[in-house]
Amino acid sequence: MAHPAQLGFQDAASPVMEELLNFHDHALMIVFLISVLVLYIIAAMVSTKLTNKLILDSQEIEIVWTVLPAVILILIALPSLRILYLMDEINDPHLTVKAMGHQWYWSYEYPDYSDLNFDAYMIPTKELQPGEYRLMETDNRVVVPKESPIRIMVSAEDVLHSWAVPSLGVKMDAVPGRLNQTAFMASKMAMFYGQCSEICGANHSFMPIVIESAPMVTFKAWALGMLKYA
Repeated sequence: MAHPAQLGFQDAASPVMEELLNFHDHALMIVFLISVLVLYIIAAMVSTKLTNKLILDSQEIEIVWTVLPAVILILIALPSLRILYLMDEINDPHLTVKAMGHQWYWSYEYPDYSDLNFDAYMIPTKELQPGEYRLMETDNRVVVPKESPIRIMVSAEDVLHSWAVPSLGVKMDAVPGRLNQTAFMASKMAMFYGQCSEICGANHSFMPIVIESAPMVTFKAWALGMLKYA
């Protein structure tokens, strides 16, 4: 969960998000080194009047400033492509959850369990219990087993939405008439919060997403309870 004045990302709660954070730090360090080098060159050019004829026309310098950017781009592109393929792979998911965007709430369905479906509306501020987050809590949470590959199938019934949970490294557009899919694996027992990240209308900011990661035994008991009262 993000907190006020937070400058960085939320703590990673899935292997994919850990890889994304590592890549962010890797790319940011490269950008920092490039910025320092450029600032040093600018400061050197401004602060001195000396001119070296070997610098004005040097084949070696031209080779360096042609090859070096290519090497830097390769150092950025290779890990980026690796993460893109890693995020696209959905191998043998243990559970499938279908998320459908509406104006302005989410509805969920568990295809592996017949008749297990529910709507998730934001809890109004006046009805919040102590310790619950304003504008982030829902009346029904999406419960998933911990350390299990989860496939999320996302679509929308009316306008464009986007199903996003930052700490899990998940963000997928919900497009009417199209079924997109993504996957995640929660690496710890916790509550993960997200929101619709597409400007979908007047109540766009009131479509929270709450994922609860629980042990398999707890998840099965929850699923049986939901089926009992369906």
